[in-house]
Amino acid sequence: MSEPQGWARLCAMTLADHWPLFGLRIRTPRLELRVPSDEDLVELVELAKAGIHDPTTMPFTTPWTDVPSPRFEREALQYWWRCRSDFSPESWDLALTVEHDGELVGMQNLKAKRFPTLRSAETGSWLGSTHQGNGIGKEMRFAMLHFAFEHLQAEEVTSAAYVDNVASQRVSLATGYEPNGRTLEVRRGEPSEQIRYRITPQRWEQHRPHFAIRVEGFDECREMFGLGGVAR
Repeated sequence: MSEPQGWARLCAMTLADHWPLFGLRIRTPRLELRVPSDEDLVELVELAKAGIHDPTTMPFTTPWTDVPSPRFEREALQYWWRCRSDFSPESWDLALTVEHDGELVGMQNLKAKRFPTLRSAETGSWLGSTHQGNGIGKEMRFAMLHFAFEHLQAEEVTSAAYVDNVASQRVSLATGYEPNGRTLEVRRGEPSEQIRYRITPQRWEQHRPHFAIRVEGFDECREMFGLGGVAR
C-alpha cells in the first residue's frame, strides 16, 4: 500500500473501529439509544443538573444526584468514563444515552457480571424531569430488553425500585417484569425497602412490544460481551 493510500485509510478510521461499542445503535419508532460521546456527556450533565426527581426523595441506590457542584459534574463524568474503561466480558455496564427528536433525554443502562456464564443482567435508567410522563421510559426499557433477550441471549433481566418510586414500578410491570422479593437498602443514611423485579425470555415473549426495534453494530462488539461466534 502506498503512503498516500495508507494515510487516507488511517484518516477514515473512527473510534468505533477500535471501540466497537461506539457503533452500537438501538432504535425504536421514537428513540435512539447509543454509547454517548464526550460531547454527549456535556449535554447529559446539564440535563441531570436540571432535575431528574423530586429532591425530597431519592430513587437511586447510589445517591449521585445529592452531590453538590462541581463534584457532581466531575463524578458523573468519571462514572461514564469508567463504564468505558472497565468494560470487559466478565463485568460491564452498558450506559446508553437516549435521544428523542434530536435531543438527549436520559440514560438507559444494562449491567452484568460473569454474563457469559450467568446470562443475567440488570436494568437501570433515568429521564430528565421535562421528558417524563409521555411513555419514553417504557419505550427505552423495551429497547434494552429487546437487546438483552434477542441479541445477548440473556436468561433473565432484573431491576429494582424503592417502594415509593411508583413510576419505576409501573414501567417494570408494563414491560413484563414480575415482582421477585424485597430487600433493605441504606438510603440517605436510613433503611429503605426495595422491590426486586425479574423478567425471563418466556415473559418477554408474552410482553414484547408491537412496534419494531432495530439493533445495528452488534456483530462488531459481540466479543466485548464475551459472546463469540453467532447468536444461539
